Amino acid sequence: MRLAVLFSGGKDSCLALHKAAEQHSIACLLTLISKNPASYMFHTVNIELTELQAKALRLPIMKKETAGEKEKELADLKSLIREAIKEYDIEGVVSGAIRSTYQASRIQRICDELKIHSINPLWHQDEIALLKECLQRGFDIIITGVFAYGLTEELLGKPIDKEMIEKFELLKKTYGINPAGEGGELETFVLDAPLFSQRIKIIEAEKEYKENAGIFRIKKAILIPK
Repeated sequence: MRLAVLFSGGKDSCLALHKAAEQHSIACLLTLISKNPASYMFHTVNIELTELQAKALRLPIMKKETAGEKEKELADLKSLIREAIKEYDIEGVVSGAIRSTYQASRIQRICDELKIHSINPLWHQDEIALLKECLQRGFDIIITGVFAYGLTEELLGKPIDKEMIEKFELLKKTYGINPAGEGGELETFVLDAPLFSQRIKIIEAEKEYKENAGIFRIKKAILIPK
């Protein structure tokens, strides 16, 4: 099938893309740019850099702004998917949902209404196992947002490596934090992955942290040879 991928630039959407690409043709990426940092549906930190990732992936990207209002943002998503059907003749949409019924059910409903397939390659898989799979595949991932007690400022900008995964396992046991961050606990950004033709190098970034929440804002980044 020809598929579009709901793409945020984080580990889950990137891994879902790689898994889907093993069996299907990826026609384009779809990115919703939410004006609401607390969007119920969409990743927001460094979302503008999905265009750089799209260049690395050699895939076209379609973007659409949304006010990020609960439920109303779904109309913007549906509109973008409808545009992708028209422009790229897609037959389905891939998402990186793991356990969020809120997200998965709404994407499924939109796809049903548009008579295309909804594909969730990561659905109900173990979060720690997925992080380990990212490492095994050679993903280069950094933490770009922390929004829960137990996730400290020092984690911002750090790579997700073997030691970080062990830390996440401990935080899950201690604080009940979802290691995938699907409850909004953390956000990530992928600098490199197997399907990237080039890797992303961060030139300038800054941390913003206050009251157990912070982001690693990438202000300038470029593509470099692998």
